[in-house]
Amino acid sequence: MIDTHVEEKLCKLFEKNGITVYNIKSNRFKTNTINIFFHDNLNKDTVALNALFPSVLRRGCKGLPNIKEINLYLEKMYGAVFDCGIVKKGERQIIHFYFEYISDKYTNEKQRNFEKAFEFLMNIIFRPELKNGSFNEQYVEQEKNNLKMIVKGRTNDKIQYSMERCYELMCKDEPFGLYEYGTIEQIDEITNDKLYEHYKKKIASLPAEIFITGEMEEKDEAFIKEKLSLVERSPTQKLNSSIIFKCVKEVKEYEDKMDVNQAKLCMGFRTHVHPADNDYYALLVFNGLLGGGMHSKLFQNVREKAGLAYYVFAGLEKFKGLMVIASGIDIKNKDTAQEIIMKQLDEIRSGNITEYEYEATLKSIKTGIMSLKDSQLYVVDFYLSQLINGTHDTMETLVEKVNRVTVDDIIKVADNVQLDTIYFLTSKSHENSN
Repeated sequence: MIDTHVEEKLCKLFEKNGITVYNIKSNRFKTNTINIFFHDNLNKDTVALNALFPSVLRRGCKGLPNIKEINLYLEKMYGAVFDCGIVKKGERQIIHFYFEYISDKYTNEKQRNFEKAFEFLMNIIFRPELKNGSFNEQYVEQEKNNLKMIVKGRTNDKIQYSMERCYELMCKDEPFGLYEYGTIEQIDEITNDKLYEHYKKKIASLPAEIFITGEMEEKDEAFIKEKLSLVERSPTQKLNSSIIFKCVKEVKEYEDKMDVNQAKLCMGFRTHVHPADNDYYALLVFNGLLGGGMHSKLFQNVREKAGLAYYVFAGLEKFKGLMVIASGIDIKNKDTAQEIIMKQLDEIRSGNITEYEYEATLKSIKTGIMSLKDSQLYVVDFYLSQLINGTHDTMETLVEKVNRVTVDDIIKVADNVQLDTIYFLTSKSHENSN
């Protein structure tokens, strides 16, 4: 069977008013997406404000002043999907607006969705629903409450929380240590007028990108250019680079107590590898070999042979050059689990890597990368990450570079990985039971 799919590649179309427009051409899906990203530095003074204003914008805009009107509009566009939110990548806080609609190829000739989709996002971002020259105060208060519920609810997923907490404590003196949704205190301090002034300043000055997935016509590009020329923008704000190279002088240890039956042991490492370095590809393989799946040393030796963990894996925060090993263990096994986990790292440093481990890791990474193509959002995220890192890989070239990683490359990377922080989430009742 002939594969007729177009290979997804990021193509820069043009830049206008500090907003760069890209197309990721693809015929793999029946829907197209428009993704608009605004990039800001993580900063304690603005993190909660940035987290809040997209939620308020989502509530209404010019011509569609409330959620009910927005939903009716989406239904008329064959059930289009709109959302927005924020994401943390390294020491950047990124504000994301997203619109998915059925490709014009699959609608009748009289109904074109692209212009409607793009116009909708422009209205949401640049022409919000206002009252008395500011945001609708009712929307702001409701969204403040919603945001506080997100902050309070972050402990519900103990695995995710323990990893985030480990990173936050590890980087408490760096921007990366900030939680991307802010704190309850920061949210409480936000007033309607303060938020509106912040929104106007940021939306006019933050570097921004537009990614359009799917096939575009020439008139689509001209339409975007015309719309962006009408946007009022000021000089673009500069973005800082993430702090990646930091010497560890002493391993830090922290412990939290909650109502848990199973303890979470997280160990945070500094890899000292920038994602644009050639060593990054070896770091990917090292991480996969150490804790990237059922073939990995952590899974086989900590979970299966020693029976010490309910789960154990290693994960990278590539934008910041960090790695975390996360595990769920019995409380009494902390020291033993920690010792065996570190032993697996030493095994790699010593070159004790079997052919099966090496080949299974390469295969697992390749499968993971190529499976990103099954989701338009993952494809967009892949290329957004390339831009942030200053790299130019496609999924195919990334796989090729991973395949060229040797055992010696893995050992070299492993030698530079340093344990920085040990975080233990344990039970409140543990001390009382001893």
